[in-house]
Amino acid sequence: MKTIRFALTLLLGLLVLAACEGPITSSEVTEGPIDAQLRQSIARWGVIPIGPMPPGDTALVELGRALFFDRILSGNRDIACATCHDPENALGDGLPLSVGTGGTGLGPARTPGPGREFVHRGAPTLLNAGLGSFYLFWDGRLAGGPHGFRSDVGPALPPGLPNTLVAQALLPVVNRREMLGEPGDLDVFGNPNELARYGPGREPEVWDAIMRRLLDIPEYVTMFEAAFPGKPTSLFRFEDAARALAAFQTHAFTRTRSPFDRYLDRDNAALTPEQKRGAMLFFGDAQCGSCHGGPFLGGQSFANVGVPQIGPGSTRQPPLDLGRAEVEENDFYRFAFRVAPLRNVELTSPYMHNGAYSTLEAVVHHYDDVRTALTSYDVDEHAPTLAGLAHTDETTVSAVLATLDGRLHTPLDLTDEEERQLVAFLKSLTDPAARDLGAITPERVPSGLPVR
Repeated sequence: MKTIRFALTLLLGLLVLAACEGPITSSEVTEGPIDAQLRQSIARWGVIPIGPMPPGDTALVELGRALFFDRILSGNRDIACATCHDPENALGDGLPLSVGTGGTGLGPARTPGPGREFVHRGAPTLLNAGLGSFYLFWDGRLAGGPHGFRSDVGPALPPGLPNTLVAQALLPVVNRREMLGEPGDLDVFGNPNELARYGPGREPEVWDAIMRRLLDIPEYVTMFEAAFPGKPTSLFRFEDAARALAAFQTHAFTRTRSPFDRYLDRDNAALTPEQKRGAMLFFGDAQCGSCHGGPFLGGQSFANVGVPQIGPGSTRQPPLDLGRAEVEENDFYRFAFRVAPLRNVELTSPYMHNGAYSTLEAVVHHYDDVRTALTSYDVDEHAPTLAGLAHTDETTVSAVLATLDGRLHTPLDLTDEEERQLVAFLKSLTDPAARDLGAITPERVPSGLPVR
């Protein structure tokens, strides 16, 4: 009920919504029977078009852009936010499980360094991250809404943060595997990693140390002063950097003008007949909209959808990853993960929280018969680079199935044609402007460290 109430509130306050009424177009005049039926099905799930983002403050956005691509934020000066959220990989990294500090290479070719492990989950895309989703991270450890946000696990956060995206920007830099590094690490210049000496509970000291690094660079001092006019340099804190990072992501990463969005704006010709039939399945008999509804087509709830267990696992019961149950110690949430928003999903493979599937076709086939897909999962077929990290034993599979979402107990029995139609609809969620994000990347950053 809380999620439902929040979704209703979100619909009232979400940004500036695109108007659904306007001049009659030729495509409206030629609306066919399938359009009337499809629009009725879509309306059931609270799906609405999203209007353009308001312009961001130029100085704040430019500061955030520099910080996003600057490896100086990491303890070893070897990894930036953009390493795992790469514009050339749809603001993910193209990996099933991410590789943090100490790794080598970029994108799908990136590998852990000596003595390092994969991060236990994949890096979710940051496309549309600035739209105000209630939950962030695969386990929803950050949650927020009209009345502020909360952090369910992790370090205590500074007071007064405005939203979850700002809060999120504070966390990777204090995570040892992601950006902070280990005690005794040397940075890329062979110098001691001074950030890594601060252990758990001393996160404010890490944030302060990063700010000392930044404010030792005159160009960053100038950028902070432009972004926060009138604020004395001595009062700058890392939460200011987090605000800039969030402003940049909101400004640069929002892509919501897909064919499906044009269809929501009453352009009946925006979708092909095959995509419309796929949408009819998605919002109708296949019941995909029961999880992937609302403005973002997901992102506001959790579900155990029978994803194979792959990876080193998380803290409570390694090598298993309990998902939401890592945050809320409730067996109901065992193996449940945040339902991913689906806008631009075509571009963001591999899929699921651990990259278990590399194609949309494989994902749709999984949902057709989840029990069979899980019990017969072949890691060599779907995620061969992680073959040694797959947990497909009978005990693990049975544990995942024990809390499988009730909506997935009965197979859908889709035909091959229906699966193709669903994939065609999912591809209609791609904004053409999201296909090439290369212009986002700056040629240089103030620290002088490599951008790529």
